Amino acid sequence: MGLSLVGMSLASGLLQLPALSTTAITGLGIVAIVLLIGLSAFFSSSEIAFFSLPQHRIESMVEEGIPNAETVKALKDDPHRLLVTILVGNNIVNIAMSSIATALFGIYLSQGQAVVAATFGITAVVLLFGESAPKSYAVENTESWALRIAGALKLSEYVLFPLIIVFDKLTRIVNKAMGSSSAIESPYVTRDEIKDIIETGEREGVIDEEEREMLKRIFTFNSTIAKEVMTPRLDITAVSEDATIEEAIEACIGHDHVRVPVYDGNLDNIIGVVNVRDLVREHQYSEGTSELRDIVQPTLHVPESKNVDDLLAEMQENRLQMVVVLDEFGTTEGIITLEDMVEEIVGDILEGDEQEPFTRLDDQTTVVRGEVNIHEVNEVLDIELPEGQEFETLAGFVFNRAGRLVEEGETFEYDGVVIEIEEVDSTRILKARLTVTDEYPKTESDDEPELTE
Repeated sequence: MGLSLVGMSLASGLLQLPALSTTAITGLGIVAIVLLIGLSAFFSSSEIAFFSLPQHRIESMVEEGIPNAETVKALKDDPHRLLVTILVGNNIVNIAMSSIATALFGIYLSQGQAVVAATFGITAVVLLFGESAPKSYAVENTESWALRIAGALKLSEYVLFPLIIVFDKLTRIVNKAMGSSSAIESPYVTRDEIKDIIETGEREGVIDEEEREMLKRIFTFNSTIAKEVMTPRLDITAVSEDATIEEAIEACIGHDHVRVPVYDGNLDNIIGVVNVRDLVREHQYSEGTSELRDIVQPTLHVPESKNVDDLLAEMQENRLQMVVVLDEFGTTEGIITLEDMVEEIVGDILEGDEQEPFTRLDDQTTVVRGEVNIHEVNEVLDIELPEGQEFETLAGFVFNRAGRLVEEGETFEYDGVVIEIEEVDSTRILKARLTVTDEYPKTESDDEPELTE
């Protein structure tokens, strides 16, 4: 209503000018409104263009020497001031447009009619020509439009500088009082956004399924701990420091290993690592005078909870190919090699007669090795077996739920997933057949499903 009264006063003042007729005043008012609509479109499209333009792309344009890229970067370097500039400019032109429209309608209509006509008329015009159309254009032409209008927007910042300074400071004060951050922009792109981009890329055929899986594994790598990656104690091939070099070579060749850990007394006291290259060299050229302990290379002992991202950096820094994983009591729980690290990203790298971790029998049935991580089982089979601190592998899940040792041929069911034990070696589950039945997933219930025979 206040703007309408301003418009009515403006109309009365204009009509008192003897040199201007009503027609001339109307014409000038229409021209002014058209210009203001253009400015409204300019500011609205600026907001979309600049805040939709990724920072990394701006830096690339600057490096490429694209005209106006430096101006774009200068504006984006202070996003808070940029937003204030756009909002101040947009509000000034929209208020001016409303005032002039009210004044023009006041020439031909009553005060009440002029207010209604200006309100609805200018709202429709601004929404269509000052907001919707220019913003749609800016979305489709973000980069080119930002470069084109950068100079004009910088000029607007200079023209509106006093108002921008005032409102910039007032906005920061209000934000601080309300406990919110004055930061306008988040990081270039979040992890969740990148994951969505990856999934979209697969749907659109830009990346294939294997590439998507590799990228997903990269994102989960920094949240993985040593216990999830290690070769467990039962699968460790090691030699005593009292063994001969020939025995060490035989251990490496017999188990297809390039290097093996060396222990003093038992596996809980691993003193280092030997590799087959050094062993063969010593065997060939030492004339039988060297002992195994003379060529042992020291290694790291790390807790099972250590982050593998940090561990990889540590192994690279110390040029280590193998480290020892200890549990909370200081006993050896497993070992980790660089190959284990690489497999976490690229998938299993099989050698010789090494068996596949997953063997698909049909759309519903898969044979899975017992030592496969339960998280990997869930991802590959697209199911939701529980993951807990009590166990890391499929075998651990079965033992945890059964509460006892299991035998070959035993069958269990969990929430529509049938688990049949296929191969057992002493106390270890080597293979299990998982069948995802038509009953999976079951309807939601309050009670957690039990593992039943």
